[in-house]
Amino acid sequence: MRLMVMFDLPVETSENRRNYRQFRKLLLSEGFLMIQESVYVRVTTNKQSAALLEKRLAKSAPSDGLVQTLIITEKQYASMKFLTGESKQDVRNTNDRLVII
Repeated sequence: MRLMVMFDLPVETSENRRNYRQFRKLLLSEGFLMIQESVYVRVTTNKQSAALLEKRLAKSAPSDGLVQTLIITEKQYASMKFLTGESKQDVRNTNDRLVII
């Protein structure tokens, strides 16, 4: 399973910018990978762990702006089409079962 987080947070005031930075740092510390500006994704073991992670993020999400999540399967994620550009070649973004580091 994959948990995708999409957000649009205001950055007009210094407090807004601080909230944006803190939320982004939280996503990175939780193991999320940025796949596009304000779109992050993380691999989870199953739907239950994705739901728990979603609840943990909801507690720390800024009250201003918009934060959305989407739980998708590996097959759905692998079927993503690129109309322009190309995927990031990061080992964390692969759907291989075995990754040798």
